[in-house]
Amino acid sequence: MSIFAVIALLFLLILLRVPVVFAILIPSVLYVALDPSLTFSIVLQQMAGTLNSFTLLAVPLFIMVGYIANESGMATRLLDAVSAVIGRVRNSLAYVNASSSMAFSTMSGTATADAAAMGSIMIPQMKRRGYSPGYASGLTAASSLIGPIMPPSVVAILYAVLSGSSVASMFLAGVIPALILFLALCIYIFIHSLKNREEEQPRMPGKERVMAIVKAIPIMMTPVIIFVGILGGIFTITESAAIAVFYFVCLGLGTRWMSFKQLGSALTKSVATAGRIMIIATAGGLLAYVMAREGVSNSIAELLGTISDNPVLVLLLINVFLLLVGTVLEPVSALLIVVPTLAPVVAQFGIDPLHFGVIVILNLSIGLLTPPVGIVLFVLSEVGHTSLGEIFKGIVPFLAMLIAVLLLFTFVPQLVMFLPNLIGVG
Repeated sequence: MSIFAVIALLFLLILLRVPVVFAILIPSVLYVALDPSLTFSIVLQQMAGTLNSFTLLAVPLFIMVGYIANESGMATRLLDAVSAVIGRVRNSLAYVNASSSMAFSTMSGTATADAAAMGSIMIPQMKRRGYSPGYASGLTAASSLIGPIMPPSVVAILYAVLSGSSVASMFLAGVIPALILFLALCIYIFIHSLKNREEEQPRMPGKERVMAIVKAIPIMMTPVIIFVGILGGIFTITESAAIAVFYFVCLGLGTRWMSFKQLGSALTKSVATAGRIMIIATAGGLLAYVMAREGVSNSIAELLGTISDNPVLVLLLINVFLLLVGTVLEPVSALLIVVPTLAPVVAQFGIDPLHFGVIVILNLSIGLLTPPVGIVLFVLSEVGHTSLGEIFKGIVPFLAMLIAVLLLFTFVPQLVMFLPNLIGVG
């Protein structure tokens, strides 16, 4: 069975809405079955070998942190603290939306968790203050993409494992891009506010403002503990994830922000999400073996080399490809397919794997906001009680802004590489 047949069958199954794990497994297993030189033990070895990584244990743990933060109401407390800090500037609620997503991203690690937490709170409030449903949903959706870039990003951990990069360095590479994305959102909000003004926000009494900020301080200690511990060499990425879960459980139960029933709900959701990611990862490991055996990376490198040897042009071509992939695959599934194939290719063109990692993550995350997959849009439609038609209309200008930011990172790799080069974490 040729590699072209494997890839064609893979995308055919995806287009037919076959679950991704089976869409990956079926052509990969057929490839092994039809090759007389291979045995089925290869299937088990490659699938099990994918999960044989201590670092990968951090993924379900950081997922758990996000769900506990949501179930315990910590996301709401963060939002109240941000509102207290921003005050009554013009169109303050839009800035609160973006800033709250920025704060929540330091503990959620995924766009869908951010969208679910912030969307259920912010979209109804923004509607009441005179914002259009499309703008409120579009802003919330675009803000949620800070989560996959800002550490502790789940997809950044997966990318680091798949590409053989340092997770700590990958985390550092995402900090400045996440801040730039937040700044771009604030600039867009400012421009939009010149022609559109929300209803006046009630003034928060001074005592309430202080209390809102004080309540958020122990929550925001979580990213501090994670970063200081990792950068100081006190504990590993996986250990930091375990400590963050332990801290959140103690904080939620100790302050009575969270009941044992809510903790059980968070754990159940975490297991379901982590299980889905891990089973796709096992299938992706087998597909990566098939592609490596067929020399797909070398073929792609030769093809790109015939077009140009300019790394920037190569990245632009890969951007187009990844944006298309992101429209039909969620980031985790897409990562498991494209990273083992493309990481060796970009290395041949002298592109740093950390720079490439941020570009891959942002590309595939943009796919969360585009049909037909658009998982974040469906989440916001449900929690924000807004029609998909209104959300699609509202997201278009934000997509243009996100692609502009993506091009900025493509042309200026120093924005991504500054912190990893400065701190030099291995």
